[in-house]
Order: sequence, then C-alpha cells, then structure tokens
Amino acid sequence: MNVKKTFTIILLFLLLFSTLSAVAADDDRSYTIDQAFVDLTVENNGLLHVDERYDYSFEGKFNGVYRDIPLKAGESIENIQVYVDGAYAKYEESDDGGYKHIKVYLYSDEACTHGIRDCDVSVYLSYDMKNVVTLFNDVGGLQYKLWGDEWDVGVGSVDIQVKLPGDKGNEYFLNPQEFNVSSELDKDTITAKTSSIPKGDFYEILVLMPLDDFSDATYAKHVDQNGKEMIMKNLNDSINGRNFWNTTYLVLGLLSIFSPIVAVFTYLRYGREPKVMYEGIYERELPSDDPPEVVNAIYANGDIGTPNMDGFEAAILNLIDKKALGIETVADSETETNDLYIKFSGDTSGLKSNEKQVYDILHRFANKDRLNLSSLNSRLSTESNAEWFMDQYSEWQENVSDSIESRVSEEFNDTGTTIVAVLGVGGLVIGVIMAVLGFWTELKSGTYAIAGGIFLILFSLLIMKMDDDKFGQWTPEGRVMYLKWKNFKKFLKDNSLIKEHPPESIVIWRKYLIYGAALGVADKVYDAMKLQEQNISNYHDDDLFLYHHYGGYYMMHNAIMSGQSTVNSSSDSGGFGGLGGGSGGGGGGAF
Repeated sequence: MNVKKTFTIILLFLLLFSTLSAVAADDDRSYTIDQAFVDLTVENNGLLHVDERYDYSFEGKFNGVYRDIPLKAGESIENIQVYVDGAYAKYEESDDGGYKHIKVYLYSDEACTHGIRDCDVSVYLSYDMKNVVTLFNDVGGLQYKLWGDEWDVGVGSVDIQVKLPGDKGNEYFLNPQEFNVSSELDKDTITAKTSSIPKGDFYEILVLMPLDDFSDATYAKHVDQNGKEMIMKNLNDSINGRNFWNTTYLVLGLLSIFSPIVAVFTYLRYGREPKVMYEGIYERELPSDDPPEVVNAIYANGDIGTPNMDGFEAAILNLIDKKALGIETVADSETETNDLYIKFSGDTSGLKSNEKQVYDILHRFANKDRLNLSSLNSRLSTESNAEWFMDQYSEWQENVSDSIESRVSEEFNDTGTTIVAVLGVGGLVIGVIMAVLGFWTELKSGTYAIAGGIFLILFSLLIMKMDDDKFGQWTPEGRVMYLKWKNFKKFLKDNSLIKEHPPESIVIWRKYLIYGAALGVADKVYDAMKLQEQNISNYHDDDLFLYHHYGGYYMMHNAIMSGQSTVNSSSDSGGFGGLGGGSGGGGGGAF
C-alpha cells in the first residue's frame, strides 16, 4: 500500500471518529418529567376546559418540548394558551394527521437566541375541547386520558382535579388501578394522585354525570341511545381482563413449557399417519373428479373441510369453464389499456347450490349482466359492499363445508389438527401478551414472562408452519388421495415437469388452470402455459386464458382481499367505557 492511500485511509478514519464523537456528545443529554398536573372543568354546556402543567428536569442542551393531543372524529380544540416558568419561550401550533401539535421553543435568554441547558422548567398548557363530553339518553359521560401512552418518557406522578357541573349523582372511575395512590369526590370536585407511570402506559378517568347538570349542551357529543349499562359493561370487561392478566402472567411464564409437551403428546396420539400402498412421485392427471372448491377444502389448506379464497377463485374459473360466465375485453382510450369484463349468461339451471352462490355474489356487482373487474376492488373498499360480500362468502364456505362434512369425517381425523391449531394460535397470542407485559411491567418477575413469551411465540410459529398432516391423521383412503393431490400440485409447480409431459389439448390446460387455482399455484400453471403456447391451438381465444392474460385472477384476488381488509378495519362506536378508549391523552417529548 503506498503512502498516499495510507494517508487517505487515516484521514477518513479520523473524520469518521470525530463525527461519531460529535454525535455522541450531542446525544449526551436526558430529561425527565418529575410531576404533571391535569385540571379538567366540565361546563354545563358540554365544553371541556383543560389545564396541564409539566415539570421538566433537563440535563444537557435542549431547544424545547412538544405536546401531541389526539382528536377523535368530531372533536376540536380551541383557545390554546402556553405559559412557561424557568425559561423564556415561544410556541407554535399545527394540525397533523388527527393530532393538535404544540411545539414550545425554550430559551435561556430574553432575546430568545440560546437554548436551555441543565435546568428545571415548568410548561403550562390551557385549552378548550368540544365534542369530548358525550350525552346519552340516560347519562352524561366523560372518558379522558389524563396521561397518554405516547410520551417519550414516563412521569413521576400526576395530580388530578376534575370540576363537574353538578354536585349530586356523579360517579367516577380511574384506571389502570395499579397507578392509583389516592382519590376522592367532594361534592362537584374529584381529586386524585398517581404513582409513577412508565413510558408506554396511560391513565384515564371515566365520569358519569346526571343529564340534569347540562343545559343547552351545544359543545357536547349527543348519542341517541342509552349509555350507562353499555359503559359499565365495557369498563368492567376491560378491568377484569387487565386484572386477570396482571394476576396470571407470572404463572404463564413458567407454564409456556407445557406447549411443546402438549404438541408432542398430540403428535404421538393423533399425528402418526397410517402406512399406505402408494409411492408416486407426481401426478399428471387429476386424481379425482371432485369440484375445485372441494379439492381446495379437503386437500389444499390447513383448515381441512373449509374452502378458502383460493377455492372461491377456483370456483369462478370453473364457472367460466362451464360457460355460465364469459370474458370480454373493452379498450379504454384514456388509459390505452383493456378493461376486463365478466359476462353473465343468465342460465344457472345446471349449477350446484354453491356454484350458484358464487354466480349470484358476483352478479350483485354487475351492470346489465356485465361486471368490470377493474372497478370491483374500489367497490369492495366501501364498508357496506365489503360487509355484504364477506357475509355471502362465509355462507358459501358453510355451504361447501356442509356438503362434504360426512366425507371429511371419513377421510380425516382432525382431532390433532384442532388441538395444535388452538395451541399455535393461542400460544402466539398469549406469547405476545406475555412478552409485552413483561417488557413494560415494573415487577421483577416480568423477566420470566419475557422469556416464556418469546419461547412460546417461536414455538407457536414453528408448529403453525408445519404441514397439515403432521398432527391430524388421514384414514388410509384419505391418505392416498391427499398424497395424490399433493403430488399433482408438485407437478403443476414444476415447469420442467410440464415441459416434459405437456397436455395435449386446451381442455386439459383449462383443468390445470382451475385446479391450480384451487391448490394455490394458478400463477405457475399460467406461466407454464405461456411457455407452451406454440403447442396449444386456439388458446388465445379461450376465456380462461383471457381471464389470466388480462390479469383477471389477480384483479379478483386483490378485490377479495380489499373486501376482507375493509371489514376487518371497520369499527363501531360501542366501545365507550372500554379501558384505554378515552379522548385526550397522546404524548410529547423534547428536542
């Protein structure tokens, strides 16, 4: 190595070292919130006035602090005022993604040119909130987070005072209860004090007030239903659930070792398969003439006996093959692409009940017996359409399951599969809960929960990824049929095998496409089909090919997933009173 290169490397190393040192020096700072004070005043017109005070202790150089206040739909915040004791300050406010963001710049000099260093500062916030107090038909309610779970640090303690519009008939609840130090209700005033609250935890109050205490409550949220019974049920359910886990997670940390013991026992009792006289490597022909949704339900997915989305999409392809559905492309001059349409024949007389269900589900979204697949995704993004679709899809699943129930029981003993499915899903959920609780609890025994939770998560993921027949048990006849369909799937996935033994007619290719969808490998079949196009006559005119060629399979898959996602993400307003569901809260930090 020459001198020039050596000098360059040394210079770069020194530059990197000095940069890292500067960054480390700049990060050599910390702060705490030693105490917080939150005063709430509920006006008889429904307005909620909030006064907050945060006592910061800074070590090192800082430029200021910020406060993020979340706003639910319909809520608003006004008349924000900021005061600072222990430093000079300027502040700005902005709205960002459903939050009111308040940024307070702190200075050590009156000219506001230098930041603060190694000092104690108290920051006061004052503001009004509308549509936070909720008036039901039988009671007024306020659920408010006095300390949010989004703060960058915890707090030493919180002192609370809540002024109510009346002095009779009030009830209040403070949660989580492990942070309660003292509280009382004296006429129209609630006072309370907490212990230290760690980062990531919250503390909230729920107050129930007589409706007579409110007059001309234009600043309250009005809900036309009785609320007290629902609120108390949600609250009690939340408290009982939290107390249950606080009591039991120490034991669960040790009990996690029983999960593998149960899995081993289940395998030995239910998972060992019978020996059968079948040693095939792959299958070129359909092992049976079962409909694709039946093949999907029995031989292609973990929930044996119930078809999944692949089965539904395979049923659509089968309807195209039966000419109940047709395919049409229409050029779109604006996008210079072709829109793909499904045409409905109108003749369902020859269809089985579950096939007619699929036909009718799709027809719901058709216009004059034509369904534009490119628009289906957006239509299933709306909650009402998605809920209807998923309800009909569930009914279709039940219909298929009912039609093959006796056959499934003859071919497969699902006792072991059921045990392990519950063990896997339950272990995963419990493991996550254990690990999270262990990380955030102040109890020393939380380390047991962390270790047990991580072990349980890893073990649950392992058994959930195992083949379906590891813990379930096929009958000899069912085992042979399962292996044949498994080998047929292996054949469809391997382009080299299809290249060696290509089908001789478009009719067989259609079956490959349909049952490839049922087995979850339709894309592999389509790719193989394109590689063999010179050997397939007239396949460009075939509706099944056109459906795949213009992306119909993926459009339908994305639309179905969109409907599923829309339903899963929708929620209702019945959670008032549930622990952690209050307004306010949020968090903040320093910069």
